[in-house]
Amino acid sequence: MTAHHPPVRIDSALRAAATRLPGPEARHEAEHLLLHVLGRDRAWLFAHGDASLTDAETAAFDALLTRRIAGEPVAYLTGHRGFWTLDLQVSPATLIPRPETERLVELALERLSADRPWRVADLGTGTGAIALSLASERPQARVIATDLSADALAVARMNAVANGIAHVEFRQGSWWTPLRGERFHLIASNPPYIADGDAHLTRGDLRFEPTTALASGTDGLDAIRELIAGAPGFLVPDGWLLLEHGWDQGAAIRALMTAAGFVDVATERDLEQRDRVTLGRLREVQDASG
Repeated sequence: MTAHHPPVRIDSALRAAATRLPGPEARHEAEHLLLHVLGRDRAWLFAHGDASLTDAETAAFDALLTRRIAGEPVAYLTGHRGFWTLDLQVSPATLIPRPETERLVELALERLSADRPWRVADLGTGTGAIALSLASERPQARVIATDLSADALAVARMNAVANGIAHVEFRQGSWWTPLRGERFHLIASNPPYIADGDAHLTRGDLRFEPTTALASGTDGLDAIRELIAGAPGFLVPDGWLLLEHGWDQGAAIRALMTAAGFVDVATERDLEQRDRVTLGRLREVQDASG
């Protein structure tokens, strides 16, 4: 005889889930996972706390909670993450877009007025978060997004279609290779910037994200050095380079940019007042090999 389980109310299921999940975001994460199971939005959730879950919904919710407790990122469990004004698909082939990267988008938009056909590049695009956000705000711009990973580019292309953004071109290749022979008004990147062997790579969500998109050399600056060294060969005069980086890397990156011929070099902070984006303007065209 099959055991009969009394129906579980939504509000009770959320309270119980929040006690099982670790960290200060437990309640929020529980809501996010349950909404994914139910296919509903938060407004519905607040209005239907006394509704009951089916056995299938309860089982699906419990399975997701178990995986989250084991450390899997919520964004990978649901396959989505909101960024800027967009809803983006994510997969284990991509980094999970984070709110602090929106600061880079804001700074780029300040340098791209709405009425010109700018040429913009986003290197290491991942989900397409930066490229698609810029394109959504600047419909006259031509945006090229590159990534070494074919799997990441497949996700980015799906995100372009899902968000109705047609004027982004996706190209596969390492850093400057897909852009040879072209110049841009603005180049942005959120490259890997964690040092190889950093303890953070073995903790939290980072354990599940692609290491090649996170770590770059003994000091975390290998990719950034390559980007800064190559940028003068791909920017028009007065073109801008914007790089996201770690909280303690601003001074080193400012020095690299200045040595490479950039002016107006500055480091901007994120909402938590940590150094997050360093940017500079190319004073004059330089030979890419020099």
